[in-house]
Formats: sequence, structure tokens, C-alpha cells
Amino acid sequence: MSGLNIDHGGAIAVDTTQLRELAERVRAVVPVCAEVEESVERVEALLGSAAWTPLASAAWSLRSAVMAVQTLTARVHETAADLDLMAEVYEVVELRARAEVLSHTDAAAAAAVEARLRLLLAADERLAPLADLQERTADERRFRGLGDQFDAGGLLPPMFLGGAVVGVTLGLGRVRPGMLLGATADPVRVSAASHSRPAGAPSGLASAFRRMPSASGAQVAIEKYTVPGESPRYVAYVSGSRSMSLREGGGVEAWDMKSNIELYTGGRSASYQATLDALAAAGARPGDRVDVVAHSQGGMIAAHLAMESAFTVTTQITAGSPVEPTLSADQTLVQLRHTDDVVSALAAGGAREGTGSADSFTARRVGDPDPGRQDLALATHSLESYVETAAMVDASTDPRAVALDAYWADLDRAVTVERTEYRAERVLPDP
Repeated sequence: MSGLNIDHGGAIAVDTTQLRELAERVRAVVPVCAEVEESVERVEALLGSAAWTPLASAAWSLRSAVMAVQTLTARVHETAADLDLMAEVYEVVELRARAEVLSHTDAAAAAAVEARLRLLLAADERLAPLADLQERTADERRFRGLGDQFDAGGLLPPMFLGGAVVGVTLGLGRVRPGMLLGATADPVRVSAASHSRPAGAPSGLASAFRRMPSASGAQVAIEKYTVPGESPRYVAYVSGSRSMSLREGGGVEAWDMKSNIELYTGGRSASYQATLDALAAAGARPGDRVDVVAHSQGGMIAAHLAMESAFTVTTQITAGSPVEPTLSADQTLVQLRHTDDVVSALAAGGAREGTGSADSFTARRVGDPDPGRQDLALATHSLESYVETAAMVDASTDPRAVALDAYWADLDRAVTVERTEYRAERVLPDP
């Protein structure tokens, strides 16, 4: 469906245990082949010994059948061996990723993983180059179409590819454990721009992204879901940048390039502080469940809400985020990424090992396969383009996409939904 690919988000596409189990099932065919070969050989011998019968000539045909079974048996052996080899290749990729993650949080555990990795690589010299190839293929898949933008005299494609280069070189596209936002945010004033009572929860991803703030100037919307007998829960809809001007950065608009740069480089932005203030104004308290739907700059805000705020974030849904968070096994991360989106490319392809719960997934496609002047306006990064991708995921039969239906159904148990959209402005010093 329009090149849509849904996976866990890492370079590890197949579970190694499943690969080894499949190898054993394939190998179990060998005894069956041996029995068939033995039976055909017995018949061949019987017919060959009775040279005087009219059936003697059939023995030659059976000899061909025996040779075919022998060839099949050899191929079964080869297939099982190839599956075992690929399981070890994926294990190398997995161990490399795990060691890299642990190096930031647990040096001893990282050393243990690296020791296991060295033993695995020493046992078979084929593994390292095959693992390298798997990682390169995964990286190429994540940036497909990024260099195929409108040419503009040869200037535009290198600019787009620069997003991937920045992400890979600076290593800022991955928010790792312990990477807390530093410094103090610019003072910000948050006020309610509109109130409403939606009839229920979103029906899917596309419906959720269509709930991004639409009131004049609003950048964040908070929905409060009330189920009798349960604590209230919240969903924050956090929009992308409202100003891309470097010259105007640091002005009244809190969702600007200054906030973009601060968040990407680990600084506490006015937009992040405004989101916290909006949640507090909507009634959310420390420990309350707050899930997040976010686009672009909002994805960076969502990452830190999930990893360092006092709220309990169990589900995070982002589109075109410049970063990828490192979530725990009890947090679900759903990411929409266009491989030709320069902003998404700043995440440098994300985590090789994937992140979040087993239900987490990343849906990727080339958002705008036709080069044209729309590339100058970053059309493939627009919210409208990602809503199209969200609709494709909603229509997908992928088990992870289908499983997300349970999340919307759980939200829809609420008897009341209260929605407030908030407008945030920096408080500028007097001239």
C-alpha cells in the first residue's frame, strides 16, 4: 500500500528465536526425505532384479526419482543452515545495539554483552560482514527518497541529505536514558483559547492527528477522559513549529526555531514548559496518565514528557519527529516517518534495536515520491501528509496496527471528554 512499511523500528526485522525454530522445522523434513528415498530405492531394486518382466524399464525412471529426492534433501539441509546463519547475523546486530544502549547506563552489563558478541563473531567469520550489510540495508531503507527531491540546480538534494548527516554525526536524534533537559526555559504565559466536549475518543491514528490544535494561535490541546470509578486520564495533542524563521526566534511565539534548537540540543524550551503548564491547567497532576499525540517539534516535547516528566506516559504517537525516545518495555511508541522528510531524518534512523513495548511500531513510506516545487515547502513533512499515512496505517492488516484499535476503544469508555486548546506566548522583557 503506497510503499508503507510497518516494523518494530530497528534493524532487527526477524525474531532470532523464531528463525531458529523455523530452521528446526525445516530440518525435521530430512528424515521424511530419507524414508521416501529408501522406499523408492527398494522398489527400484526389486524391479531391476526382475529383468525378464515388462516393468524392468521402470527402474530407470525410479533412479531419476531417487536423485531428485537426494537433491531435495541437500537443499533442505542448506536452507536450515542458512536460517541458522541468519539467526546468528540478527543476533550480532541485536547484541551490537544492546551494547551501545547499555554503554550509556550500565558499563558492566555492556561489557558482558560485548564479551558474548566477541565469542559469537570469533566462531564464524561470515557473521561480521553479513551483520554490517544488514545494518547498511536498514539505514538505506530509513532514508529512501531523501536525496530525490526537486533538484533546484543541484542545490536542494544535498540540503535534504544534510538532515541525515546532522543526525548521524551529532548523535542528537536519539534521546537516551539520563538525557534530561537542562537550563531554564524562557518565561511563558499559557491561556485557554477554546473549550469543547468531543463526542468520544478518536477512532484511529488519522482521527487523532486531525485533533491537533485548530483554535487561533493554539499550539497544544489537552483532552481529559473521565470513566466512573477510575482516575481521570489525559491525552495531549502537541503541534509542530509555528514559526521557522531564525531571525524571529525567541520572540512571542513559543513554538519557534529557538525552541526547536533548544530541544534538539538538550535545552528546556518555552514550548516544553508551556506544555507542562497546559497539562497542569487542565487538571493533570503528577502520576496521572498522560498520553501524547505529536507532530514535528511536538515529538521532541513528547519524548521528554515520556522520559522525564512526573506524568505516567504509556502511549506516545508521533509524526515526523526529529528525535526518537528510549522508552521502557511498558511504554508503547507509535511513530510515523516519511523517509524523504528532512526533519524526520534528524532522528538519524532511530534505534537499531527499536524501542518501547512489543506493541510499538514505526510506519514508514516515501511521503512525496514525485519531485517538484512542493519540496521547497517541505510538503512531505506537513501534518496533512502524515494524516494520509496515518489513514494507511488505520487500513493496514498488520497485527501491531490492528492492536492499536484496543487503545482507542479503551479511551472511548469515557463518559465525558473535556477538551481545552491552549495558546502559549513567551513573556518578553520590557524594552
